[in-house]
Amino acid sequence: MAQDADAPNMEEKPLKKRGLMPILIGMAGALVLGGGGFYAVYSGLILGGQDKAIEDVKANPKTLPTYLAIEQLTLSLAEPGGAEHLRLSAHVEIADGRLDEAEAYRPRFLSVINTYLRAVEPDDLREANALIRLRAQILRRLQMVAGADLVDDFLITEFILN
Repeated sequence: MAQDADAPNMEEKPLKKRGLMPILIGMAGALVLGGGGFYAVYSGLILGGQDKAIEDVKANPKTLPTYLAIEQLTLSLAEPGGAEHLRLSAHVEIADGRLDEAEAYRPRFLSVINTYLRAVEPDDLREANALIRLRAQILRRLQMVAGADLVDDFLITEFILN
C-alpha cells in the first residue's frame, strides 16, 4: 500500500484546450491601440508642431552665415631635432551683417592666431584630437579680442604639418 501512495497517478487529466478568445481579444486590443496611435500622430496630438516650426522658419528666414577668410599662414615651429612648418588656412564665422566690423579686427585676429600657434608644442599638434583643441582655443581667444557676440565660430580649412 505504501507503493500505491507513492506511485504516480496513472490517470492523467487531459490538457484543457484554450479557446481562441484570448488571442482575438489581444488582436482587437492591438488594432484599437495601433489605430489610436496613428490618429494621434496623424492629427498632431503627439509629435505635432512640425508645421508650426516650418511656418516660423518661413516667417523668419535665417540668413546664411558670413565668413571672414584668414589667408594661408605658414609658421616655423621650434623643434629641437629640426625645423617643422605648419600651414593653416581658416575662416572666422561672423555674426549676421557685421562683416565690416569684423574686418577691422583682421590684424588682431592674425596676431592672436600666430601667437597661439607659436606657443603650441609640435608634439601636441600630432595628437588625434589636436584640431578640436586648437579650434576651441583659438575661438575662445578670438572671442576675447572681438567679443563673443561678433565671433560665432572658427573653422579650420587647411592644416598641414610637415
